[in-house]
Amino acid sequence: MEAELKSLEEKINQFVQLCHRQRTENIQLRQQLAGATSENKRLSEKINTATSRLESLLTQLPGNK
Repeated sequence: MEAELKSLEEKINQFVQLCHRQRTENIQLRQQLAGATSENKRLSEKINTATSRLESLLTQLPGNK
């Protein structure tokens, strides 16, 4: 009985450690996702700005009026 309890205690400790590692990894992944989402938004805005500028330049070309 003592050996079974010791084994169960060891398994519980391993499970708790795994939970802590998973929580830490989850936090890191959320931070990475937030950074990637922010970068994606920034790049989309740059693309929109460039598109607008190109469209404006195209209207100024001779023969496009």
